[in-house]
Amino acid sequence: MSVPFTGSLVLFAVLLWPLLVALVPLVPRWRAGALWVLPLAPLPALILALADGIATVTGAGTTAATSATSAPGTATLDGAQGAGVVHDLLLPNLVLGVELVPVPHAGLWLGMTAMVWAVAGWHAALTMKQGAQAGIFAGFWCLTLAGNLGVYLAGDVMTFYLAFAAVSLAAWFLVVHDRSRAALRAGRVYIALAITGEAALLTGLMIGAAGSEDLRIASVRDALGTDPLGPLALGLMIVAFGIKAGMLPLHIWLPVAHPAAPVPGSAVLSGAMVKAGLIGMLLFIPAASDWNTVLIGLGFAGAFGAALWGLTSRNPKAVLAYSTISQMGLLLVFVGAGSRGAGSEGVAFYALHHGLAKGALFLSVGLMMLAATAAQRRVVLGAAALMALSVAGLPLTGGALAKLAGKNALADGLADGLALAVTLSGITTTLVLGWFMLRLAEVRAKPGPAVRWPALLAGVGLLAALALALPWALWDSAVPLPGDYPLRRANIIDALWPVLAGLALLALLRRLPLPDLPPGDALHLLPGRAGMAAALTALQSGVRQGLMPKIPWPHKRAALRALLRCKRAEERLSRWPAIGPMLMGAALGLAALIALAP
Repeated sequence: MSVPFTGSLVLFAVLLWPLLVALVPLVPRWRAGALWVLPLAPLPALILALADGIATVTGAGTTAATSATSAPGTATLDGAQGAGVVHDLLLPNLVLGVELVPVPHAGLWLGMTAMVWAVAGWHAALTMKQGAQAGIFAGFWCLTLAGNLGVYLAGDVMTFYLAFAAVSLAAWFLVVHDRSRAALRAGRVYIALAITGEAALLTGLMIGAAGSEDLRIASVRDALGTDPLGPLALGLMIVAFGIKAGMLPLHIWLPVAHPAAPVPGSAVLSGAMVKAGLIGMLLFIPAASDWNTVLIGLGFAGAFGAALWGLTSRNPKAVLAYSTISQMGLLLVFVGAGSRGAGSEGVAFYALHHGLAKGALFLSVGLMMLAATAAQRRVVLGAAALMALSVAGLPLTGGALAKLAGKNALADGLADGLALAVTLSGITTTLVLGWFMLRLAEVRAKPGPAVRWPALLAGVGLLAALALALPWALWDSAVPLPGDYPLRRANIIDALWPVLAGLALLALLRRLPLPDLPPGDALHLLPGRAGMAAALTALQSGVRQGLMPKIPWPHKRAALRALLRCKRAEERLSRWPAIGPMLMGAALGLAALIALAP
């Protein structure tokens, strides 16, 4: 008789509890108040992260980094052998076997994610209308949360894929909740890219699993490093993870979805959910892969380009979306240029601060909409300015410590040049977040019940306080640098001058007639449907003439049927402006790559 499980069921509870909370809207008499349970959904994850943090700070745990490569029953919450508070979990009889293995420094990832989701859920309960539609929102909110937490705990590719699918597809309901024309359009953009990402991820995982001894993530990663089709599989997976992480040029859903989604939805989309793509890259891309160079290039393109493009928008949530693309670009640089294991704490540390600070900034937009007095507006602007300066890396803030930890994650051979580029990015970060502050000040209040504003302020204040204080509290235990390192004169000057330069540039740019462009940048630069349809017709003709002769005769009929289905699908998808042809072109390009691969 086989053992039903080995390890700790606490990890399973972290994923099961949000799914149980998602059932609350199914009870008719509870449906009207379903939003009130949202702050409770991430509670087990938060408790687990707090327990691990206490153990680490007090010396009971350690943050030495390993990956999900240890044997079942030996990995721990902080990713270290024999340390931490919770061991991994193996459920051999569930589906084909489920293994939960926390990622390195999972306490930081889980704590940030749980806190952002809890405070955003509190904001949703206080500001959104209750009712049947709110019940739908609450159910898919919890499903998305379970997927977000699941990517940090998955030890096998099946569990990871299910979690990634949940955090990607279920989030569509958060984007389209308002059912406005803008929300539905943003939903179309989002779901088209999400489905493309899921298809790319599934293809990449199948290639890796075919050459692997088992379905554990570590085994599949090793197989991708040696398989002849490994580079193709990794490219497809980078597309999938890049869409979720807002990587250029796959970022276009972020500035479109954020203005359309409710404020709490924007907070979790930008603060927590985009990190799922980052975790995927950390888990699956081998350290020696040539794709890491691509990540560095695209990361810097996003870090600088997205910040500058954010100056073309006057919607504060759209500006914050471009800021997120910029900050995720820096994280991609840390992932691509980092020395795996020894530097992974820098990535987690930077992500911790960014998630908390960006969650507070998005919720401050909602808080400003409810500010009924001038005093309340000043409080919101003050809190938001402090968070903006922290993200920009102002000395002695949590963001300054996060940037130092991120630079420490860079591999030795690349550290000097890339560290300078990371420092320079502080100028554009200050610029785009200063622009956000100007746009936030223009937000007109829509006052609600006075009793709600202090409760909402408490949530934003909590995230802001954690973003400022947690990096200091965790510095000695989470980052392998001296305790006085952030206080050294050279590091303070290195952090200060980009912020001052960015503020000076902002003062100059305020006087210039900057364009006011709709969010979505590349989405609006695409050719019209007629041009895209003509290009697709030419591409389909090329596929028929170039690939069909290479297909053996017994399979030619099936290939023709598949091509006909693609044509019909393209005709249906072309009803979506730009996105349908884009998706169809990506599918045909993917088919060509697979057919021509050795």
